[in-house]
Amino acid sequence: MKILDVPQSGSVAGTTSSRNRFGQYRRTRAIPVNPDTGYQGPARAHFAEQSAAWRALTSTQRAGWAALGLLMTRTDSLGQTYSLTGLQAFVSVNALNLATGGAAVSDAPAIVTPDSLVTATITLTAAAFSIAYTVTPLAANTKLMAFCSPQRSAGRAFESDYRLVQTSAAAAASPLNVFSAYQARLGTPVVGNRIFMALQCYRGGFVGAPFYTSAVVST
Repeated sequence: MKILDVPQSGSVAGTTSSRNRFGQYRRTRAIPVNPDTGYQGPARAHFAEQSAAWRALTSTQRAGWAALGLLMTRTDSLGQTYSLTGLQAFVSVNALNLATGGAAVSDAPAIVTPDSLVTATITLTAAAFSIAYTVTPLAANTKLMAFCSPQRSAGRAFESDYRLVQTSAAAAASPLNVFSAYQARLGTPVVGNRIFMALQCYRGGFVGAPFYTSAVVST
């Protein structure tokens, strides 16, 4: 049900308030689905490990992460910006390090902002899926993280479900071939379906602004 009210987000009793491109709305609260896939387990384990590692840090190290967190801003579901706590900064940086094949760190790094891709050209068929990008090669110590959606109707224009499919090597040259990784995680592309992508450059525990694109599987 669409409404005109002060911005709200969250659930009260059996009603959930949220917003989309058309404005505020309310709906009946739904119980989140927990498929408990093989990909969820390792991700949850990483978060649990980092939360435990936070407790083992020295007060000086935690102060360093708190200072870093003040420099890391996010936007919530109501469009409001906020900065991270020290724990949130610690988990964010190390979750990215581990997701890209790196190691967790105990000392807060200097904040960096990786450049975004300039262009991305997608080749997508039932037997090929590659991303040609510029600038190429990537900058030193920079990796490309390819987040992809499950297959959708070709007429769909919006996507919110992105899964990390593959991460390139550091300073890799274009293109990035993600066919095997996508097939293993989300199935073989079917002709006529649309796949959405969010492409982010990673460096030193941080990611740049995502480059969003999509393509329809061709013959």
